[in-house]
Amino acid sequence: MSQANVETVKRAIDAMNHRVDTNQRAELFAELMTPDFEWLPAMPGAVEGVSYRGREAVEAYFDESAEIWEEFHTVIEEFRDLGNRVLTLGRMEGRGAGSGLQIGTPLGQVIDFRDAKISRVHNYLGHGEALRAAGLSE
Repeated sequence: MSQANVETVKRAIDAMNHRVDTNQRAELFAELMTPDFEWLPAMPGAVEGVSYRGREAVEAYFDESAEIWEEFHTVIEEFRDLGNRVLTLGRMEGRGAGSGLQIGTPLGQVIDFRDAKISRVHNYLGHGEALRAAGLSE
């Protein structure tokens, strides 16, 4: 079952990187995520402790992000199968919509599963922090 979780994460990241439209994203959430799915994004989450719960809240986050970023994608270099969790290590890259400012920062994600669906994604702005959150060492 856990290798299936890694494949689910890959599908979700691929869809988000290709900036699927709102209807496609809604279908993706229904297929891959639990109804009470929680998203803890790295940037607002790290600064303000913000989280988004439920499909509508996560949809709002992605719509807001689309206004801020002209380009934004996640590059995952490593997937670790942890049973009912998946750890990803990679980076975020983007370009601001108004400023054209390029960003690139490390990204780690701890992705929890329940009933074969993603129930929670917690993003971290560092691999070490994500490893520790997953109970692993660097």
